[in-house]
Amino acid sequence: MTEIWVDYLNALDIAELALTDDEILAAVESALIAQGNKQTVIEPRVHLVPESSDKGHFNVLRGYVKSLGVAGVKVVGDFVDNYKVGLPSELAILNLFSPETGVPLAIIDATAITDMRTGAVTALGAKHLARKDSKILGHVGSRGTSYWNVRLLNHLYDFDEIRIHSRRPESRNAFGERLEKDLGKKIIVTDNWQDCLEGADILIEATRLPEPTPMFKTEWIKKGALVIPYGTMSAVEFDLTDIMDKMLVDDWGQCGPGRPYGSLRAHVDAGKLSEETLHAELGEVAAGLKPGRENDDETILFWHRGLSSTDVALGAALVAKAKANNIGQKIRFR
Repeated sequence: MTEIWVDYLNALDIAELALTDDEILAAVESALIAQGNKQTVIEPRVHLVPESSDKGHFNVLRGYVKSLGVAGVKVVGDFVDNYKVGLPSELAILNLFSPETGVPLAIIDATAITDMRTGAVTALGAKHLARKDSKILGHVGSRGTSYWNVRLLNHLYDFDEIRIHSRRPESRNAFGERLEKDLGKKIIVTDNWQDCLEGADILIEATRLPEPTPMFKTEWIKKGALVIPYGTMSAVEFDLTDIMDKMLVDDWGQCGPGRPYGSLRAHVDAGKLSEETLHAELGEVAAGLKPGRENDDETILFWHRGLSSTDVALGAALVAKAKANNIGQKIRFR
């Protein structure tokens, strides 16, 4: 029997590896560029709902990045009430495979990967689509991905003002304290959506609503802003798309008609966001195939659902760094 050994990285290993902001952004941007150049396979996510969607569900993401020579499957649980039992709302595992033989290469605690790659896609969206002089960030939501949204956006923009809001006071206050400690700057914690978002240069919605509720008012968006909503349930108004000069997504295959969940699901189903009205996928912009922001007056919408290719790229980067630093374990598969 041919022996097969698998790299195993747990949460402690991921923390010890301590990827830098630039390492995270570089890994994720490489996946976006590969996607733009049609060097990836990204299968639309599928969902497993054990009981009811308001309690929680599993997302299964599958992808391949040709330039890395790696395929992967990630399963992430999304259970909004986990805080009641002292657990993160999202817990994930990523398996990496050889696309040539199917041999398993790695098993990785992907909870941090999910958070980091989501924040990186948000930040890279802003890199290509926000005004270069953006100084005010408004961010609603304090889920695991929210920290990396703010951290990586601030890494690129060094904001003069960061405003945050979340439904539960204990959650938003703790989030603000963590950001102040790690970013070394004052964070404005608001007790309502409007004070957080109105007039910001970059507006992020990353909430965990139990059902679609139009909390995010279109009238709060100033001309020239970038809006990035990606809550599981829609928090935006139906007229949001009416004011946009450009609309982009991460992967139309996951955003198009017939897919469950998502901030702009109603807009897609009504034809307001369609292949005809879509400007580009972000990967096409990152690869230089289509323009991003072209002037300061453009109001732009970017919706991302989550790219399996970015999970694969970030997982591969972690495995490479772990091998170089002798971190993690080898587990015999057979």
